[in-house]
Amino acid sequence: MDPVSLFMVAVLGLLIFFMIRNSRKQKQTQLELAEKLKPGADVMTSFGLFATVLDMDDDTNVATLDVGNGVQLKVHRQVLTKVVEPEVESVEAGEGASEDAPAADKS
Repeated sequence: MDPVSLFMVAVLGLLIFFMIRNSRKQKQTQLELAEKLKPGADVMTSFGLFATVLDMDDDTNVATLDVGNGVQLKVHRQVLTKVVEPEVESVEAGEGASEDAPAADKS
């Protein structure tokens, strides 16, 4: 085989490898999202709306969301793109550590 053909076969092999790898990652991400989508979860829709899931109907793929003040929306399940996790505030090194914790003796 000449070097050009060998190079083309190698490039084709790499392309197929990365396509399969990307497909597996997307499936894993979808499965993780499906596990987290339960009533009570805070979600973000594909159009930027933040809401809480009230009900998920697996037969019709409809989710009922509570957006606040008793307003409920029914949307297709594919619109729910992200489960919003509560952010944990971290204390920066040096800030607040000396105020909250007692000083250690160096004896």
